[in-house]
Amino acid sequence: MIAFPNAKINLGLNIVERRPDGYHNIETVFFPIPLTDVLEIVPAGETTLTCYGNAVDCPPEKNLVMRAYRLLQQRYDLPPVAMHLYKHIPDGAGLGGGSSDAAHALLMLNKMFDLQLADEQLVAMAATLGADCAFFIYNRPMLATGIGDVMSPVAVDLKGKTLLLVKPPVGVDTRTAYSRVQPAPATADLARTVMQPVETWDGLLVNNFEPSVFAALPQLWLIKARLLDAGAVYAAMSGSGSTVFGIFDGDKLAEQSADTFADCATFVLQL
Repeated sequence: MIAFPNAKINLGLNIVERRPDGYHNIETVFFPIPLTDVLEIVPAGETTLTCYGNAVDCPPEKNLVMRAYRLLQQRYDLPPVAMHLYKHIPDGAGLGGGSSDAAHALLMLNKMFDLQLADEQLVAMAATLGADCAFFIYNRPMLATGIGDVMSPVAVDLKGKTLLLVKPPVGVDTRTAYSRVQPAPATADLARTVMQPVETWDGLLVNNFEPSVFAALPQLWLIKARLLDAGAVYAAMSGSGSTVFGIFDGDKLAEQSADTFADCATFVLQL
């Protein structure tokens, strides 16, 4: 069985408060995008995970895909499988690649072995692997609250737009990024804002990580500014970074802009 785990971007990201357990309550809209990895799972004599493509900086047993398999194996005594993961989504980029891989592994194993688990059950399991993992079980635009695991559908329509992702050769440590943010209640209604035309989002749809991350890595601020100067109708950092994205009305401007970021990984995607 083969699946194509896709990435996401965050449309707005409010860090609302720090919780007693050390996590943070947030408000964000997760939006799926057509940038994918490839995951194959087949029956085998022993369970293995082999990674290809972009380098994966962790041993197989700590990879979220293997952890997803072990989670189901412990509960349902799954037979062994061979898993092959081709990494195309950049790691440490705020795009949720590893979380998507794990969620798709749960979905695939559920189908392969006819476990008949409902989405709600898979969401609960995915949330134990990572807050973003739960979103990819639904994999449609969702307003997320709590630590990112309480979700409700939101009708964001970006059909016909072109997305340009710019991933510079620097990373952002998520834990460090959270430590530099001062939590505060949101100043705008996120669900209402994303329903407005994209051209109205600037200044209303904000990512609370940007001020501190941009201060530490000013090249990210420059990327955002260049995207807007190139004609993006909206630009922002995704998650805690380091990917910055621009939304364009047409593919020509997006492709021309991509050519100017020679030192970065770029992806032009039709929405």
